[in-house]
Amino acid sequence: MGKKIVLAYSGGLDTSVGIKWLTKKGYDVIAYMADVGQESDFETYKQRALRTGAVKAIVDDLKDEFVEDFVFKALKADALYEGGYLLATALSRPLIAKGMVKAAVEEGAVAVAHGCTGKGNDQVRFEVSIGALDSKLDIVAFVREWELKTRQEEIDYAKKNNIPIEATAKKPYSIDLNLWGISIESGKLEDPYFEPEGGVYQLTKGVDEAKKTPTYVEIEFKNGVPVKLDGKAMDGTSLILKLSKVAGDAGIGRSDMVENRLVGIKSREIYEAPAGWTLYAAHKALESLVLDRELSHFKEMIALKYSEIVYYGLWYTPLREALDKFIDETQKAVNGTVRMKLHKGNCSVVGRKSPDSLYKKELATYEKGDKFDQSLAKGFNRIWGLPYRGSQSLEK
Repeated sequence: MGKKIVLAYSGGLDTSVGIKWLTKKGYDVIAYMADVGQESDFETYKQRALRTGAVKAIVDDLKDEFVEDFVFKALKADALYEGGYLLATALSRPLIAKGMVKAAVEEGAVAVAHGCTGKGNDQVRFEVSIGALDSKLDIVAFVREWELKTRQEEIDYAKKNNIPIEATAKKPYSIDLNLWGISIESGKLEDPYFEPEGGVYQLTKGVDEAKKTPTYVEIEFKNGVPVKLDGKAMDGTSLILKLSKVAGDAGIGRSDMVENRLVGIKSREIYEAPAGWTLYAAHKALESLVLDRELSHFKEMIALKYSEIVYYGLWYTPLREALDKFIDETQKAVNGTVRMKLHKGNCSVVGRKSPDSLYKKELATYEKGDKFDQSLAKGFNRIWGLPYRGSQSLEK
């Protein structure tokens, strides 16, 4: 019997070859698969792992935990990295790391392993999370260590060692999918001037293919969390799945970014998050109705920091926990319904209402019923501008 190691297993080329490589290094490999809504054929992958040499294969259904404890926390924070990434992949990594650590403890493993490269963000997210949860576990990052330098070399290794894989050297893109969205990179996308082909996108229809007529949806929130879709109460997982299909058919949710990776390089990424973008827009609209100006503006700064925390792999940190407490306090009044219009790639807020609304029509209106005393404005303007009176000259 060798030392046990828990491998984050996807069923793809890297981790399938990784099982054999780790076995040859003397490990008993436990293939760990976390179900975060990636629509994988887990039974097929489970059998593939065992045929490749794993001593055990685990499938862990984490979809509900992913939504409730990770996705909705980020939604309440309005977390958006560099204006275009709703952090789908980044949010899943600390949860998968938690599942791996739990499996390692239960199985008596001495180490965990992942198939991340040395230039990506995921290596950081996994390793920092694992270290925070159990600093005694060794971490093996075999893609950073092995002698296989190209994808073709991995394929040749798989053939030589009778590893059952589906990969070919012509597979164009690297894809990571979960409930909250999908990330797509590599191949032709590494040219930032290249326009993505139609086949790149997985969850959304193009503008030309999207429904010709607008789709309207109503989303009800309670304490910042979506609880109803079109008047029907739904759990978070079901609501996201339903909304993802509706919004994707309307062409909602695409991002094409050149982003700043944590390791210091720029990377061209394609993202799709049809449900995510719809919920993000609706949540922001409801907050605009119920949060006062100073709290709203300050929370925008918190949103930026929160997105960096998630992207940088710092989920299991005191700062994130402290910010969650602040954010939860802001969400006590984020109750109500937002009406969204989804049409050919455009996601528009067309209505919002809340029992906690701070909007007062009698103060905002220019029509009959106006109760705003405009005579007070003269003094307000003079006092507001007092520090700057006479401070400038027309002569330069």
